[in-house]
Amino acid sequence: MAVSFLPYCLILSFFSTISITQASSGMIGVNYGRIANNLPSPENVVNLLKSQGINRIKIYDTDKNVLTALAHSRIKVVVCLPNELLSRTASDQSFADKWVRHNVRKHFPATEVEAIAVGNEVFVDPKNTTPYLVLAMKNIHASLVKYSLGKSIKISSPIALSALANSYPPSSGSFKPDLVEPVIKPMLDLLRKTSSYLMVNAYPFFAYSGNADKISLDYALFRDNAGTVDSGNGLRYNSLFDAQLDAVYAAMSAVGFNDVKVMVTETGWPSAGDGNEIGASESNAAAYNGGLVQRVLNGNGTPLRPKEPLNVFLFALFNENQKPGPTSERNYGLFYPNERKVYAVPFAATTSTPGETWCVSNGDAAKEKLQAALDYACGEGGADCRPIQPGATCYHPKSLEAHASFAFNSYYQKNARRDGTCYFGGTAHVVTQHPRYGKCKFPTEY
Repeated sequence: MAVSFLPYCLILSFFSTISITQASSGMIGVNYGRIANNLPSPENVVNLLKSQGINRIKIYDTDKNVLTALAHSRIKVVVCLPNELLSRTASDQSFADKWVRHNVRKHFPATEVEAIAVGNEVFVDPKNTTPYLVLAMKNIHASLVKYSLGKSIKISSPIALSALANSYPPSSGSFKPDLVEPVIKPMLDLLRKTSSYLMVNAYPFFAYSGNADKISLDYALFRDNAGTVDSGNGLRYNSLFDAQLDAVYAAMSAVGFNDVKVMVTETGWPSAGDGNEIGASESNAAAYNGGLVQRVLNGNGTPLRPKEPLNVFLFALFNENQKPGPTSERNYGLFYPNERKVYAVPFAATTSTPGETWCVSNGDAAKEKLQAALDYACGEGGADCRPIQPGATCYHPKSLEAHASFAFNSYYQKNARRDGTCYFGGTAHVVTQHPRYGKCKFPTEY
């Protein structure tokens, strides 16, 4: 169905990002935010990343403990020079040299730093650090060249979509006029000369939550098969993510830089939110992140750049309990701080239709609680539990977890995968990879 590609305002945040599995069609990453007082040690986080096949990370600082833990892990890292250092870096080459020497060269190559994000969403920094950005980037690059790291480590700076003056339709994408000459063109020129890429933070959640009367949820969650046609170029869009990214490409082309590549350094969907944060739910988060992963690994580029692979970093690795702002800000994680999954996202290409989700039991739920939830689902809940009765098609494997998963999924699908229908007192969670128990195949809908 037709939707509106409305720009959104992305609130400035200070996180770390981790990147995952690389495939020929694109790369998927995950943000590793640390604004919390209950997270695992950096050493345990590295072990978690390895267990999930994660081989790239991006952090928004150069924390010594994190970089040391990553040494010899074969996990590539993007580090960040914070906004508060932009002025000093821009005005003092010796300071830039010292920063690179102590925060990058000292750890490289044992810790595989592959890029430096100079600042983060600088254009919306309330301290007005925009005037220092490009010169700071140039000085950091000069330092890298001085220490023979210029060819090994890229430089860039993540921008929010609020840098766009227009984003609808995508073909009319343009940067805000007051940014073009003083910063956009010089920055893109530097990225071109250094063979780097523009870092972009894109959150369809904000656009949908603020404009749910104009944007369909299916369109935001990669589930809109009909899509909408851009009247400016005739291209069809089936997801808000693609539309947002192509608006950035169009804006770059409008100022003469259609040859610079783009990396999406932050994108995600919250699993919980306040009452006015429309769409914030576990099932929607699983659908968005799962759909995006499959979109990246199974697909090509965007409608405007179909042959250019998508490189994306999901936000975030953990829920962060000390983040300020609305509830959603503390609920972007793929994992709880105890390293248990909030929901499952497969970081490999699957044959599932993007956006499909299922409801399964938590493996660590207490047996008594899980049995009570199963009894409710098959009884008052109205789930179709006939296939898990003795002698039926899904009776084997004969385990409480498998039977509960089947019943939970039946209830979830019958209720159209609505928010809150995959909870069962905390004994269930949403997954995006097709669950299989023996020969039993869980349906996507009933």
